[in-house]
Amino acid sequence: MLNSKPLISFIVPTGIGASIGGFAGDASLYAREFTKDFNVIVNPNTVNAACFSGITDNMLYTEGWAFSQFIKGNLNLIPSTNNKIGIIFDKGISQGILNVHLNTMNAVKTVYGADITAYEITEEPVNIKFFNTSSGISSGSLINNKTLVKAGKQLLLKGVDVIAVVCKFDEPPEDDYKNGTGVDIVGGIEAVISHFLTRELNVPVVHSPAFEDISITKELVSAKAAAEYITPTFLPCLLIALKNAPLFSLKKVEHYISRENLKALIMPYNSLGASIVLDAVKNGIKVFAVKENSTVLKITKDIIKKNDIIETDTYKTCHKILKEMLYEKI
Repeated sequence: MLNSKPLISFIVPTGIGASIGGFAGDASLYAREFTKDFNVIVNPNTVNAACFSGITDNMLYTEGWAFSQFIKGNLNLIPSTNNKIGIIFDKGISQGILNVHLNTMNAVKTVYGADITAYEITEEPVNIKFFNTSSGISSGSLINNKTLVKAGKQLLLKGVDVIAVVCKFDEPPEDDYKNGTGVDIVGGIEAVISHFLTRELNVPVVHSPAFEDISITKELVSAKAAAEYITPTFLPCLLIALKNAPLFSLKKVEHYISRENLKALIMPYNSLGASIVLDAVKNGIKVFAVKENSTVLKITKDIIKKNDIIETDTYKTCHKILKEMLYEKI
């Protein structure tokens, strides 16, 4: 539940090799520190951690496309609790793997009291492709997007407020991700799926992949990636966070949160080319670029020529500056 503290945003974009937040919930502890003094908008990538979630009561779990529209002033966020959750499952998922996810769904209902109202299986396989681009960014293609939209609309007719999506993914190639370096090769297309469906359905939609090989590794991996190597499904973090995710409104309804409430945007040091950064600067929202979190993008404030962006060495320093800046005005 939100309190009267100032509202800020802590964002780590997906699939850009962020040294903090580029793996499995490894930005959660950093974001949670800010919740001690602020209400915090987070994107799913910041707190999603497979069978775990870094979400807290005063975080607003907001999908990336929706946040970009929020910061443009095109939609408002409505704090919500106990959302009615729907799940879309890709028809391409085998029955055995689907059963694992249905067991996961029921476990989250039992343990967390999540109101999972309904699920739909797409009429056709979705067919996902993923790869890293020549610049090192995670990307991919969504071949059959219409079958996802149709399943999503069927869930909306059943009264759901928010949607989790699980699509079949081929096994990713061996890389250094498990060692805590490199780029999450599936992250980019996951973001594409979430952005696309959130835009089409106008409700919060977040994605997790389903792999046919669900064996648990017996080798030690990096702590930053460990959450994804100890579970056969990444669905729990979506359901846990969607339970109390804010809803959207184009109008100024009761208890709405608008762009005017947002005091600051915190980003990795060299990932400043996104529209959310430019829109924040344009609308007088303080932007912080944190040097301890670097990405493959290498887009700094000097590149975009926005000298009013505040660079800090660490998230701890950023927190201190923000606290001094915002609380002296209260």
